[in-house]
Amino acid sequence: MQAKNNPSTMPAGDALRDAPASPRSASLVARLTRWNLAVLVSTLLLCFVLIATAGWFSAQERQASLSQASAQVLANSLATMLVFEDRDAARAELQSFIRRDDVLELQVLMTDGKLFAQWEAAGQRSDLLVSEAVKVSAARHEADAQQLRVWIPIMLRGERVGVLYLRESLQALRQQLQQAIIMAALLMAAGILVASRALRYVQRRALWPLVELSRLAEQVAADQNYSRRARVHHPDEVGRLTERFNQLLRRAEAWQTELNRQLREEQAAGQQYQRLAHEDSLTRLPNRLYFQSALQRLLAHSREHRESLSLMFIDLDNFKLVNDGHGHEAGDQVLVEVSRRMSAVLRSSDVLCRLGGDEFALILPGLGPEGVVTTLAQRLIAVVRDPILINGQAVQVGATVGVASFPDDATDDAGLLGQADAAMYAAKRAGKNTYRQAGKVNSHDA
Repeated sequence: MQAKNNPSTMPAGDALRDAPASPRSASLVARLTRWNLAVLVSTLLLCFVLIATAGWFSAQERQASLSQASAQVLANSLATMLVFEDRDAARAELQSFIRRDDVLELQVLMTDGKLFAQWEAAGQRSDLLVSEAVKVSAARHEADAQQLRVWIPIMLRGERVGVLYLRESLQALRQQLQQAIIMAALLMAAGILVASRALRYVQRRALWPLVELSRLAEQVAADQNYSRRARVHHPDEVGRLTERFNQLLRRAEAWQTELNRQLREEQAAGQQYQRLAHEDSLTRLPNRLYFQSALQRLLAHSREHRESLSLMFIDLDNFKLVNDGHGHEAGDQVLVEVSRRMSAVLRSSDVLCRLGGDEFALILPGLGPEGVVTTLAQRLIAVVRDPILINGQAVQVGATVGVASFPDDATDDAGLLGQADAAMYAAKRAGKNTYRQAGKVNSHDA
């Protein structure tokens, strides 16, 4: 199914039928079709005009030859009539000749230019110049778009005895030629229509590899998927272009793969650096930098949702004695164990941080009633007070806790820090290993 819908693997014939033409491919085919048709129509029109013109002159010459031959036969018949001045016979001969519908005028002149016999169609006036007619010594003719003129010398025994002038209409010839032109124009129009469809089909077939390559380029540009490949249809210029395009896609795909790998590595390194920047290297708890940003963020959330928030400062008691008596390595083990114990009694939403040395801070968002806070403080003190085995020896530390709450004790982070710090020092003065709440620090504790 995937191969069927992929333009790069679709047969050209199926793709031409099934794939909708994009604006670019359609314009390319249509533009080339228009250009080819323009050249074809221009050539056909030029040939048509030349052929029609040549046909017109050829038809005129043919008509002139026929008329001249007919007039020559008439002139031969009139020769003896001129010699014997038999005008009645001449007129009768003219009457038999004018049965043709296209004859407009017939005149028979003697050698001195006098009119011997004539015939004119109704509504026609003679345009014969006698001075020119009497000079005719050989058959000749003239033609224009409307009519044909023929001059035939009338000869008897090698001597010119007169001149025959014939004028014919070319209207019938013109009508026949017009009908032929109209028929030829209709056939040419039908041929152009068939040629336009054939040209469009042939050009779509010929240009399909280029259109397919253009569509693939648009798809790659849209989805940045450089794993696509174009199919080489023929080993021609477009085929070589397709091969070069596929080479570019392979290079782009390799470049994209390498770039993604580098980005993943940099992202992982950035996350690692960010984690290290906000994490205590010994206890793996968030450090002071993280604590400051977390307190501001959670305090803003509590203020926005009108929820309570409590802050505890926790300072370990007798930790210096462990360091002095057992060494700093033992002190580090105590800090790790204390961090583990306190984390075990907290919720997932609570944030326990090591501020440095043996100082810890605990952010408690939305903990609830005051009794829950005091219960948690007592539990923290209890789990810290339990003995810790270090190198087979039991050591014991304690915890002093100062508690401040939002919004009862302070409404901003600086005030909350100050109140929790003051409560912790009050608990220290009260004998350590205990807790004090900022709002309930007794005057003698202060």
